[in-house]
Amino acid sequence: MKFLLDTHTLIWWLANDKTLSEKAIKVITNPDNIIFVSAASAWEIAIKKQIGKLTAPDDLETQIEQKDFHSLPINISHAVYIEKLPLHHHDPFDRIIIAQAVCEKMKIISRDKKFDAYPVDVIKS
Repeated sequence: MKFLLDTHTLIWWLANDKTLSEKAIKVITNPDNIIFVSAASAWEIAIKKQIGKLTAPDDLETQIEQKDFHSLPINISHAVYIEKLPLHHHDPFDRIIIAQAVCEKMKIISRDKKFDAYPVDVIKS
């Protein structure tokens, strides 16, 4: 099964943060699952690091690869799908992650309650 990590889930995983739910840990560590990280998450992390709102690894790409996560680029179909999403909130990073999950038939691993209002399956992180 394919899963897409929300940005905070990725950060918690890389930091070995005990905040992650047992269910999320089981999904991420299950070798039968394929775990993806959106380019949007790397973009969000880079922006927040630059403005001092976030501490995250300087070798993010390397760490993602070392965890055997797969990168998910943003493509035109993902961007166009955003127009079909209801405007429950306006975070562009969340909206592209939701669009990617829908288009690629993935479940999202996230603790963001706003995701529940969208047409995507969410595993609580």
